[in-house]
Amino acid sequence: MTAPLSLERVRHDVAEVLDEEPGSFTDDENLLDRGLDSIRLMSLAVRWREAGADTGYLELAKEPTVIAWYQLLEGTR
Repeated sequence: MTAPLSLERVRHDVAEVLDEEPGSFTDDENLLDRGLDSIRLMSLAVRWREAGADTGYLELAKEPTVIAWYQLLEGTR
C-alpha cells in the first residue's frame, strides 16, 4: 500500500533534486532528459519511502516522469 503524496509534493521534490523551479518542467517530461541521474533518483525513492510510500528505485526508473510517479505513489498505476 502506498501513502498518498500530493502532485505538488512530487513536483517540489523533483525540482529540489534537479535544482530547478517546479514549473520549469512538465509533468509528462522524461526527467532523465532534464539531468536526473541514478543518485538523485535513489534520493527521491528514499525521501518518499520515509514519507510512507511503498516504492523503490526500480519502480521509479521504469517511467521517469512526475505524472507516472504521482500515479505510482497514489496507487493508481
